[in-house]
Amino acid sequence: MPRTSQSLSSNASLLKSKASKHAIFGVVIALVAIGIATLGVAYMKDGGISFDAVVRAQTESPTLWVLDAMPFIFALWGQYVSSIIAYEASAMVIDQTSDLRTQTTIMEQQAMRNATYDALTDLPNRILLRDRLEQAIQSASKKNRRLAVMIMDLDRFKEINDTLGHYNGDRLLKQVATRLQSVIQEPSSVARLGGDEFAILLPRISEVKEVGTIVSKIHKALQSPFVLDTLKLEVQASIGAVIFPEHGTDADTLLQRADVAMYVAKEKQSGFVVYSSKHDEHSPHRLTLMGELRHAIDKGHLVLHFQPKVNVKSNVVEGVEALVRWQHERHGLMQPDEFIPLAERTGLIKPLTHWVLRESLKQCAAWRQAGLNLCVAVNLSAQGLMDMELPDTVAGLLASNDVPAERLILEITESTIMMDKDRALQILTRIADMGVRLSIDDFGTGYSSLAYLSKMPVKEIKIDKSFVMDMENNKSNSVIVHATIELGHNLGLSVVGEGVENAEVLGILDRLNCDSVQGFHLLRPIDGQAFDEWLSKAQEKGDLHIKDGNICLTPAS
Repeated sequence: MPRTSQSLSSNASLLKSKASKHAIFGVVIALVAIGIATLGVAYMKDGGISFDAVVRAQTESPTLWVLDAMPFIFALWGQYVSSIIAYEASAMVIDQTSDLRTQTTIMEQQAMRNATYDALTDLPNRILLRDRLEQAIQSASKKNRRLAVMIMDLDRFKEINDTLGHYNGDRLLKQVATRLQSVIQEPSSVARLGGDEFAILLPRISEVKEVGTIVSKIHKALQSPFVLDTLKLEVQASIGAVIFPEHGTDADTLLQRADVAMYVAKEKQSGFVVYSSKHDEHSPHRLTLMGELRHAIDKGHLVLHFQPKVNVKSNVVEGVEALVRWQHERHGLMQPDEFIPLAERTGLIKPLTHWVLRESLKQCAAWRQAGLNLCVAVNLSAQGLMDMELPDTVAGLLASNDVPAERLILEITESTIMMDKDRALQILTRIADMGVRLSIDDFGTGYSSLAYLSKMPVKEIKIDKSFVMDMENNKSNSVIVHATIELGHNLGLSVVGEGVENAEVLGILDRLNCDSVQGFHLLRPIDGQAFDEWLSKAQEKGDLHIKDGNICLTPAS
């Protein structure tokens, strides 16, 4: 500030000196003009120029008296004007400098805020959250009390972004931030870490159940549909929580473990998980797999296994279900439950779904060329089903592999359909119109409306194996299966019993008029080459025969 004042003073002095200099030039010119006028008057009166003539001209000519006074008048006036100009110039410089200083201060404050606050939601960002968490840890340590940190991630947000665009995705995030702030009354305790990930800091808690109460309030706040113009979106979230000091004593550890708990909640679809040390053994494994999955899809490290579906009455193998596996270099053959959730979270579910469809239809085409009448069923995940480009993808793959549409069955679950009923109906109708058959997998485990399911263009339901496997010992399960078979037939659907692991269960399903069965009792899932070898060996042993392209199993005696 003193330096600025000194600079302004010097600038004002410089302007004043320049103005005074020009005023002096004017006075000098005026004096020269008076001198010339005096000499002219002296010459006109005396006919020559002399000292006496000049004196007489000055003393006897009142007009020259007035001219003599003019340089002094102009000098004073010029000095006055130069002072005014210098003052106004200084004031102008001061005003402009003050404005620049104000703007600079505002810009500095904005830059500091941008470094610590999220531009979209105006919530604290990761940097500010970490700073406040460290302060809360110090305070909690001194006062011997607990605090909690929660990390929340929106479910299926990438799908919303991809479908509705980032503009609408951002609008949704703003609404989520507003609802979170209405739940968490602590000032600046809600932060946005990036993307669709938020953090909540509870600097004072007395017991763990308080965290559960807050989580319940958050889930309740998110229950009401989010409105984007004419669209109504239902949004759910997965939340992971940690407690200080039980789960960590520094900010980085607490945040990392809260993130681990959140991913466990997402994988289990439980909505909320409190961190436990047993979760850590899965965390590095999960992070490594996330980086390797893209490579596995591109390099063909995935494999398909096939499990036959057999008609109960005719013993004909109607088709096979394609089940994806990951042949990992270090972890061996990995089941889909270990990597499908990762694919859904990282956006790899679309290329993964395309790979499974392509390879399944390629194998179906090979069997068709070999003269076998086999359909192939492919499971669709929630994000896979909600892909608006799916019908076009299916049509293209059917055409490129020269496979009739009726040879492909797409299996979806009840919960998948109910996530977005209208969109699911639109996509499934387009697929069904091609001639592709649709099947509801794991039927009986969802909470769907039968009235709505009856509107879906499905041809088949598959009773979940949890009801089938223990039918011979559990009468309740037997009743449920019987009722489901009757329901399916009344709706004009064929019914498949999954999880048939022994002859007793197969016999019960036969008596209950179940149409088809699938399970380890018939054949475990095996890859395409092993399936062909099984066909050859079973034919040699007389366990099956092929007639008109149909694979017929020999009934057990």
